[in-house]
Amino acid sequence: MLNLFGAVACSVLVSVLLKLAPRWRIAIDVAIACNYACAMVATALLLQPWRSAPPTAQWPWPSLLALGLLLPTIFLVLARSVREAGIVRSDVAQRLSLLLPLLAAFVLFGERASATKLAGGALGLLALLALVWRGRAQPAPVRAGAAWPLLVFAGFGVIDILFKRVAASGLALGLALQVVFVLALVVAVLISAARRSAPDWRSCGAGLVLGLFNFGNILFYLRAHRALPDAPALVFAGMNLGVVVLGALTGLVLFGERLGRINLAGLGLALVAITLLARG
Repeated sequence: MLNLFGAVACSVLVSVLLKLAPRWRIAIDVAIACNYACAMVATALLLQPWRSAPPTAQWPWPSLLALGLLLPTIFLVLARSVREAGIVRSDVAQRLSLLLPLLAAFVLFGERASATKLAGGALGLLALLALVWRGRAQPAPVRAGAAWPLLVFAGFGVIDILFKRVAASGLALGLALQVVFVLALVVAVLISAARRSAPDWRSCGAGLVLGLFNFGNILFYLRAHRALPDAPALVFAGMNLGVVVLGALTGLVLFGERLGRINLAGLGLALVAITLLARG
């Protein structure tokens, strides 16, 4: 369970760092580039991808290239969502993005839809709509900020589908991560150059910390599955419910984020939806 808690903590700490980035005058595009450099080195040292047996199937280059492009792009979207909509909405949207690969499993891969999964999916969509709800009394910029969690939801859902396609190809996880992180680093550097963001010690240092949290989330989650091989649903539910609860507490208590009654109802629906999906 310590591995599971580590994965949850690392995931929420990524959002906390993104939330504090403007206050600490961190150039987020520079930090994201350094994050992938750190994750690339950590993957090489800890997962040792060069020891992976060559895959029997062909390399899934379309999915790998798409991941290399999407990861830094969606990271920027997540940073904007955390700033505009808050940690609570952004973290829940990220966790509910699992609904998209679930839908893909039904539509594209012919998986049978159980009543429990269908109920969980329906509640998850209701939860997402309730969480991003902004009343008409809110100023227009505040209402516009609701679009960012929806982009987080869509982006992370597509990334999850792409990772599943990579896994189905037979390419070893460590090798796939290393290739994706290299590609993401190239894209992140190009984005930073296009924005003419000058690297500075503060942004680079924050990026290294961000990379440790980002990679730590992956590593602890894998170790949790390895420690509990007969309880994948427990790891799945513990990870997603843990991030939702800890992210909500962090946003509400530490950063004073405000949620209306409809938003709070959406938070409760998200917890129920994830529980149903884990049971299904």
